[in-house]
Amino acid sequence: MKREKLLSVTLTIFTVLFFVTFSLAQSEEELAKTAQNPVANMYSMPFQNNTVWGVGPYERPQNVLNIQPVIPIPLGSKINMINRIILPVVTQPSSTEDKSSTGVGDILYTMWFSPSKDSKIIWGLGPAFQIPTASSVEYGSGEFGAGPSLVILTMPKQWVIGAVINNIKTFGDADENVFFTNLFVNYNFPKWYLTSAPIITADWKTEPDQRWLVPMGAGLGKVVKLGGKLPLNMSTHAYYNVIKPDGAGEWQTRFQLQFMFPTKSMKEKMKAAN
Repeated sequence: MKREKLLSVTLTIFTVLFFVTFSLAQSEEELAKTAQNPVANMYSMPFQNNTVWGVGPYERPQNVLNIQPVIPIPLGSKINMINRIILPVVTQPSSTEDKSSTGVGDILYTMWFSPSKDSKIIWGLGPAFQIPTASSVEYGSGEFGAGPSLVILTMPKQWVIGAVINNIKTFGDADENVFFTNLFVNYNFPKWYLTSAPIITADWKTEPDQRWLVPMGAGLGKVVKLGGKLPLNMSTHAYYNVIKPDGAGEWQTRFQLQFMFPTKSMKEKMKAAN
């Protein structure tokens, strides 16, 4: 366990040093702000790895790799339909033995309808669906679920501030009812950015003192261009769980790689901005 924590800290330090020392000939601030907008008219393929340390009676790490492609579809000239799919690959510690197992969790599919016209307040509203793909109950309920989802943000100057909110209720024996919000605050420098994007959850079916998971922390991020062309958004985070249920770890880390594929209209907009 100590070796795993040391490895995580070492990776975080090297990633931070890489972000600080790596530079581009041209500022990528506008591209970074676009990457931070969940309803941007841009295809992307993020790989987000979340690790919670010290979970369960044997204090083992719980790891969730979220594979989450984003596919925008224009619906005429005034509105876009933003499709986001999250496929989790879960490594779950056992509650009875000093070991872990890995499997696929339930898919979360979100469909946001968002105005395509630029404005000070950017928003998207639509349904979210849980698709029962969990390989066992260790990795998800394996039940169909649905609920509302909202994304809202603003991007004044170097800032990107907003939230993604949804609540999923399942229909089956588990009868889950889970609230989720991803708050995000980013400040973009010409070469890199500061970020805080805690994921707050609440399980409405549990006792009030075991209901909430509330982390606080921050991270660093940077956009680079692979081969001078393909944008890649990278970030690293660390969070402390200030409120948590029993058995949950105190610390969590996150690493994300987001491959970006701007649409033609997005490329023209970024070119005009530069």
